[in-house]
Amino acid sequence: MSGKVAVVGSNMVDLITYVTRMPGPGETLEAPSFSLGCGGKGANQAVAAAKLGADVLMVTRVGDDIFADNTINNLEKLGVDTRHVVRVPGTSSGVAPIFVEESGENSILIVKGANEHLTPEEVDKAAEDLKQCDLIVMQLEVPLETIYHTIAFGAKHGIPTLLNPAPAQPGLDASRITDVTYLVPNESELELLTGMKVFDEDSAEAAARSLMAKGIKTVIVTLGSKGALLVTSEGRKHIAPISVTPKDTTGAGDAFIGCFAHFYTRDKDLDGALSMAVRYAADSITRPGTQKSYATGKEFDTFCASLKE
Repeated sequence: MSGKVAVVGSNMVDLITYVTRMPGPGETLEAPSFSLGCGGKGANQAVAAAKLGADVLMVTRVGDDIFADNTINNLEKLGVDTRHVVRVPGTSSGVAPIFVEESGENSILIVKGANEHLTPEEVDKAAEDLKQCDLIVMQLEVPLETIYHTIAFGAKHGIPTLLNPAPAQPGLDASRITDVTYLVPNESELELLTGMKVFDEDSAEAAARSLMAKGIKTVIVTLGSKGALLVTSEGRKHIAPISVTPKDTTGAGDAFIGCFAHFYTRDKDLDGALSMAVRYAADSITRPGTQKSYATGKEFDTFCASLKE
């Protein structure tokens, strides 16, 4: 039976330009292609979980511009509950210009727009629906006070919470996120949170434990092509990577978290959910784009079966 996942977070319109290389200052280059898609870390994570079969509730804000209807329709089409996706008058929707190089590496800018209007008071309007969820997922493309409030809400009502501290923000107060169930940074985000260099498993564990010393219970470090690392009071566990040929790494971290949310709420198996999340993220980077690169449940089953051959 599918679990119920809530995503309290952001949505963006992805403006994706594929480049042979990034231009230098004052330089104009012709780019091979462009596409427009729906993104934002919150929406990406919600869509990944929904495409795999999770029951997903999205709490977010959109603008009153031409992008809002497209965002809402896209979420609904992909199976996300949008009753708490609300337009903010006189405000633009969030946008994310993305530049993808031939290697698959990407550079991203974000304009938060209506995401800045997702306040603690707006989250409280969804309280009764949030109480029915098995996991609440968050990121940092909305106000920090909203993150702190939602973590406290989860702790008060006995609902597990997951915070993906992305994009990294030096203003994040570790003392106010100690009630989060799972903190899931990547290596650069972990460095910013701790001020410690992260370059291998040992350094990642040391940085994670410095956060645990402040009260955070479980840290999951995503390591890109090196898999992931689970750090708890009992020890650490490395989740082995899956070798694929990357085409576009955009949204891989969101694929990881959305997949983790689905399998964690469905099976209540932490190790199993992490193993599936590494596989799902690897599969996603073999196709271009963000949400459109995420496999459905059946497609993911086929990918997993191919790994056993």
